[in-house]
Amino acid sequence: MTIKVKFRGVRGSYPTPRSSHLKYGGNTSCVEVIAGDKLIILDAGTGITELGENLTREHILSGNTEAERIALHATVILSHIHQDHIQGLPFFSPIFTKSTELKIYGPDTAKEKLKDSLTALLFDKSFPVSLDEIHGAVDINSISQRQALIIKESGEHVLINVSDFDETKVGEKDVVINVFKTMAHPKNGCLCVKIQYEGKTIVYATDKECYVGSDKKFIEFAYGCDILIHDAQYTHQDYISPIMPKQGYGHSTFNMAIETAKLAKAKKLYFFHYDPNYDDTILDMLEKDFNNMTVDFNFSKEKLEIVL
Repeated sequence: MTIKVKFRGVRGSYPTPRSSHLKYGGNTSCVEVIAGDKLIILDAGTGITELGENLTREHILSGNTEAERIALHATVILSHIHQDHIQGLPFFSPIFTKSTELKIYGPDTAKEKLKDSLTALLFDKSFPVSLDEIHGAVDINSISQRQALIIKESGEHVLINVSDFDETKVGEKDVVINVFKTMAHPKNGCLCVKIQYEGKTIVYATDKECYVGSDKKFIEFAYGCDILIHDAQYTHQDYISPIMPKQGYGHSTFNMAIETAKLAKAKKLYFFHYDPNYDDTILDMLEKDFNNMTVDFNFSKEKLEIVL
């Protein structure tokens, strides 16, 4: 079995449906991960909508009647609840199919549980259908860095305390998911996600601003990963701009992502969460500028697929 990764949305802040953004894509954050036969979706920006359309089409074609069709089982991990990471969720078409089972995990805020936040933000006040009226089974759960999520080969989801984690009890076909909370993203921080399956590791670190001298705890969290998907919203010049500096916005530069990948000894780095003002021409120029780097880096693009 393998791990497959497909970028569904790589843009930060807000979608950019413009002809100048077609090469890299204009949808907001969403990454599809298939570990064995388990579907894991990292964030639910507008990129999740096309994924939902693909999954719904597969479901319909799998049988002549609803009873014959293959049900969708998926796990969504939300890094945080800013709009560009959740705005596609109400338009994820499989949630309107009765046989769908969708488990959502993400962080609570200091004042509110994740389920209450999503219910208010996405359904009750801003969508014509309430969460209770959705046909599919949508189960919303809180997760913190003190916990590990194990998706068993059977499909069962087990959320345990990290202190109780016993590696010997993890099956060969089980998926292990850990999170690391960075407080460098205002105002409630953001979860970085680590997925481990059959000896391979993917780390997803969006909306993460780096510290001077590096973030040593995150380096330890991501150390030796096969793929590091890292926030790279700004160029160094925009980050330190004397007119409108981006320091403190909760995002990294391309250079910060490279330095982090070096220290973490990541095998491959994928830049992610581009500023909406960076069109294809700008990103092409940046790709050329970084060509002499020793890190194995890549610019993520919508529909780009990776197989481990």
